[in-house]
Parts: sequence; structure tokens; C-alpha cells
Amino acid sequence: MTATRNSARFGIGENAPRAAKIAALSLGVALFASGCGGGGTTGSEGDGGDSGSTETTAAAGASALACPESEGGTGEEQGEKGDPAAVPASETTSPQPLKLGSILPTTGTLAFLGPPEIAGVNLAVEEVNAAGGVLGQDISITHRDSGDTTTDIATQSVTDLLSQDVSAIIGAASSGVSKTVINQITGAGVVQFSPANTSPEFTTWDDKGLYFRTAPSDVLQGRTLGNYIMECGAQTVGMITLNDSYGTGLQSNIQEVIEGAGGQVVGNEMFNTGDSQFSSQVDAIAAAKPDAIVLISFDEAKSIVPLLVAKGIDASSIFMVDGNTTDYSKDLDPGTLEGAQGTIPGPFTGTGFQESLATIDPNLDSFAYAGESYDAVNLIALASEAAGSVEGTAISEQLAAVSKDGTKCFDFAGCVTLLREGEDIDYDGISGPVSFDENGDPTEAAIGIYKYDADNKPQPSRSEVGKL
Repeated sequence: MTATRNSARFGIGENAPRAAKIAALSLGVALFASGCGGGGTTGSEGDGGDSGSTETTAAAGASALACPESEGGTGEEQGEKGDPAAVPASETTSPQPLKLGSILPTTGTLAFLGPPEIAGVNLAVEEVNAAGGVLGQDISITHRDSGDTTTDIATQSVTDLLSQDVSAIIGAASSGVSKTVINQITGAGVVQFSPANTSPEFTTWDDKGLYFRTAPSDVLQGRTLGNYIMECGAQTVGMITLNDSYGTGLQSNIQEVIEGAGGQVVGNEMFNTGDSQFSSQVDAIAAAKPDAIVLISFDEAKSIVPLLVAKGIDASSIFMVDGNTTDYSKDLDPGTLEGAQGTIPGPFTGTGFQESLATIDPNLDSFAYAGESYDAVNLIALASEAAGSVEGTAISEQLAAVSKDGTKCFDFAGCVTLLREGEDIDYDGISGPVSFDENGDPTEAAIGIYKYDADNKPQPSRSEVGKL
């Protein structure tokens, strides 16, 4: 294939290096040749929260962990945004505009993911329309809340969006929530496109070919985190896990890699969505004295982390996941999480992209899944243009085609120009190469590892691209 690229996109230079590609993963083989920086200061004894206990135990083996030195993370190389004025007009005009809906979280345990995802969607819609829209008309977006699995908000939101004749629905963020609405959406002949679902269950779901995602399956994130923990020198691992499809799926993949590499999972304590007391889980894991602790949760981390620290557990032995790797500067005492690490699927976004998102939402303090949401809109719009239709089933038939095996392009304006000139395209986005397989899963994806600073903010440390 050939490549079309200008000088810089979103502030990333033409010659910026791509993240190192790696061979296909197998169990027991580390994803990272060398990982992020380890260490960190010993966590001070903190508020025991609802446990009421001031007892401490020996730190969970944190001093024995020696994570490899970071080489520094780089984002995926991006091309320059196309010039909307240079985009030729579409020769096909749709009788109606492309209507999109979203079910992204503004309430519930994943509400912190809503702002960057919604901003990513809105930025892409703005750019698509600046480039002349789809099939000669501006596209529209209607946002609705997804809530979480303790409510029926998502079902109500989907019912409302379907009544507005949307062609595609972006969301949900939560795999558990998507499971409650996927049949409702795809059964109506509408594309469901999640920027953040990671449950492996969707790979084989009977979705009529209408379900897609830009986030990789937790098979990849689980292998990545499990391998990295072992590289850091841990031999024993304790886990605190959310009891839903997201939590248990991720946990099983992490455990499989740890045990395959000769490590031991000495405890896995479960909790349910809606729980507010976590003392029993923390007490059990602390008593096992593991070298490392994996916390698989959403918003519950705000309550669990202080309990772990109150047990004398060093933050540098805590490993988190995409559901809880976020900014805790306003939630936890300074230094509480310093040295802790977490994974988020997706390459590190360039500052230019973040600056563009700030024009949509100047209050953003997290960018998790913003790129995946941005790419979801662009891919749907390009597939609609390629299909010459705004029908969901027609769009779904073109989504894989516009994601691979053509001339590389990096945003809607550049890609739609090529399409209108009769070229096959390969959209590579902010979230990575994408390249959908027959199940609507990306076949390549980056996993970023982040390390917490003294202000309890996750800082990019390393990003690698792996193949599924």
C-alpha cells in the first residue's frame, strides 16, 4: 500500500517515531522489552476510611519490585489534518443527513470517562462538517447518558435514540452496560460502535455484523499488565476485582499470564457494582502479603486505595487498569498513589490533539478514550461515504474496508478526499491503526502504561503496539 501524509497532525511531527511494533503475543512472553520506571516512595499510613482500623502490616513486597527503566512513551505518528476547503464535493447526495447518537457515561461509576469521550465525538463531528459533511450534508450527534449497570438508563437512552432514526450509536463505555443494549441496537439494524468496551465476549457476540470497537479486547490489556508485573519482579500477586464481565474477564487474563510466567496469585477478592464497603477485601489481600496488588475497579478505587495505604502497603506495589487509571488529585491526599502504575489502551495522544479537545471542553483533565471516540465518528462517517448510504447495515459493510488495505490517511478530510477520487483508503487514527477483523475488533492496538506522580496524577510512561 502507499501512504499519504503531510508535515504534522495535532502537533506531532512527520518524522516522529512510531511506537515499536512487537510480534504477536503469546502467554508467558512479555509484551514489553522494557517497561516503565518503578520505585516510588514508601506510602505513609493514611486514613483507614470505613475500616476503622489503624493496624498496619508490612508493605506488600513493594521494596522488592524493580520495574525496568522507562524509555519514554511516544504516540503513534499522525499525518496532518486535511484542508476542508480542498475537499471535493461528494458526487452522491443523501436524501437525509447521517444521524449519530451516543450513550456515554455522565452518571455512574464510569462518569469520569464521559467528558473525554464526549469531547472526542464532538471534535470529530465538528471536523467532519467543516470538511463538507457526509454525502453532501452535515452530520448530527445526539448525546444520551449510559449510566451504569445499577440503572436502566442505557435502555431508555437507546430507545430514545432509535426513535430519532440514528444510523449508529457510539457507546457504551462499560462492557456490562453494552451487554444490556447490544441486542436492542443491532436488532434495529443500527451500528453500535464502542470506544471503550474491552470484554472478550463481544468478539463472538451474535451482533449481525453491526458491532465494532476501537478499544482492544482485554485479552491484550490483561496480557500486557500481567507480563509487566512479572517484569517488575513480583512473584506473588493479590487481586481485588469488580464482579462483572469487565472485571472477571480482565482478571482471568492477568492471572493466566502471571501463572504462565511462574508467578502465583495468592488471593482474588471480589466486590459488586454498588458496594461501598471494601474492608474485608482489603484485609484479606493485605494479610496474604503479596509482592504486587492489582486493583480492577471503576470509581470504587477512591475508597479502596486509602484502605490499602492504611494497611502499610506501598503505592508502588499497586497496579491499576483502564477503569480506574485516572486523575485522583482532587480525591486523595497528596502522595497517596505516588509510584502506582496503571494501563490504558491506546497510544499517548499528542499535545495538539489535547489542545483541539480543549476547544470543545476546556475543563478536561483526562483524555482516556478520547482518541477512540474521535476515531469512531470518523470511521462511521467514512464508511457512510464509501457506502453512499446512511443506512446502518450499509455502513457496517464498509467499516472494515475503510480501516485497512488501502492508501493510508489520518483524518476525515484527507480520507474523504481520497474516497471521492475513487481510491481505497486505510484510516489510521488517533487510537492507532485500527484495522478491523471480521468480528469488528481492532487487530492492532497500543497499551499505555502510566505512573502516578506526587499529585496523584497518572503520567505517560511507555506505549507499545501489540497484535491480537
